[in-house]
Amino acid sequence: MEEKLVARLEAAISRLEARSGALSTRNLPGDASDAPKDASIAAYEDFMEKSVGRLSAAAQKIGGKVLEVTDVLKEAFSVQKDLLIKMKQTQKPDMTSLAEFLKPLNEVIAKANAYTEGRRTEFFNHFKAVADGLTALAWLAYLGKDCGMSLPIAHVEESWQMAEFYNNKILVEYKTKDPNHIEWAKALKEVYLPGLRDYIKSFYPLGPVWNATGVTAPLPSAPSKAAPSTAPPARAPSSAPAPSPPPSTSLLTSDSSSSRPKEGVAAVFQEISSGKSVTSGLRKVTNDMKTKNRADRSGVVSEKEQKTSSPSFSKAGPPKLELQMGRKWVVENQIGRKNLVIDDCDSRQSVYVFACKDSVLQINGKVNNITIDKCTKMGIVFTDVVAACEIVNCNAVEVQCRGSAPTISIDNTGGCQLYLSNGSLEASIATAKSSEVNVLVPAAGPDGDWAEHALPQQYIHSFKDGHFVTSSVSHSGG
Repeated sequence: MEEKLVARLEAAISRLEARSGALSTRNLPGDASDAPKDASIAAYEDFMEKSVGRLSAAAQKIGGKVLEVTDVLKEAFSVQKDLLIKMKQTQKPDMTSLAEFLKPLNEVIAKANAYTEGRRTEFFNHFKAVADGLTALAWLAYLGKDCGMSLPIAHVEESWQMAEFYNNKILVEYKTKDPNHIEWAKALKEVYLPGLRDYIKSFYPLGPVWNATGVTAPLPSAPSKAAPSTAPPARAPSSAPAPSPPPSTSLLTSDSSSSRPKEGVAAVFQEISSGKSVTSGLRKVTNDMKTKNRADRSGVVSEKEQKTSSPSFSKAGPPKLELQMGRKWVVENQIGRKNLVIDDCDSRQSVYVFACKDSVLQINGKVNNITIDKCTKMGIVFTDVVAACEIVNCNAVEVQCRGSAPTISIDNTGGCQLYLSNGSLEASIATAKSSEVNVLVPAAGPDGDWAEHALPQQYIHSFKDGHFVTSSVSHSGG
């Protein structure tokens, strides 16, 4: 009887030891896939399956480059899931360690930003909407109220505001052309609002949750110094392993081979690595965005003689004014030309004005779309536009509409004088990240002067009756 009791006790002890060993093995820090899944990870997978899955399905219908950049977005959200799992095994890092921890996410977002570089393509608005929206994933870098970032929920909402400008352009452009693009744009918004925002609100409203007893976050790998001789030095068997080689492309240091300022999450991680305020570098100000050396404002856009600028303004290539493929007028690198004219155009064609300075362009006739990009002290006079007139990354420009224009958008522009005709007073004017925007409208009488209206660039937000009320700042004085 005693022997049977001892045997049963030994069997029970063996089962307990086996179960304890299995639990210890599962709790060992290792790959993200070894971590036990909890409610927050399960909810994230459900969010990806619904919101990101809907966006991917819409991209499948479009295909091409839109599908490619959507796959990059999907990859970024998958990497974020892996990082959320690893956070549950890792102690809260300092800023230097955080940059290394978030490096996989930074590299994926850099791939999305690469789609927006170079000349604007047919799907530029799609690329910008994806790239700017992915800055929302920088909420993972929130380390507390003193880190310089907004709280995660507010950060996601602010990041989507940058992307929404381009997402709205897609909705306008494809409203009557292709419902698949409309579906894609709506699905992209739902990924962030309410998707990611509501997920963070449920599980991480005060920021990422780290493991106080977990492993230490990795430090950046220091590049090894060049050896004095070509032969590698001898190493004892017990010596420490050699440091890992530096990454092939660095997004976390200022030694990048690209002269283009970093934007979005790449800039966040660069600031983390340098030890400065986490979000102080989110939006870089380039020379073409500075509002200085502006020409004195005068009346309607004219061809009055002005000082010709230095020919070194544009080094992109020779000046162009040509019709490409019968559909697109290209005006590039024109400097000091006051008599540029496009006469032979129709409503199926678009006009793209790029890197021009101290020049005046007249567009006689109706065109589908007009885009003015990276121009300085440029005057544009057009008759009618079917879709929209877009002013992007410009400085001190004057634009006059003699006929009708349903939509006028002004983005990243410092100093814009916009003249509307009686036929274009119904135009919808959208501004983003722009300053000194003035709209002049004709007077009621035939002999009256133009009436100038400054569009607000400062706002006051007040919390009333359970929600925020936004009003523009008005200045008055004698």
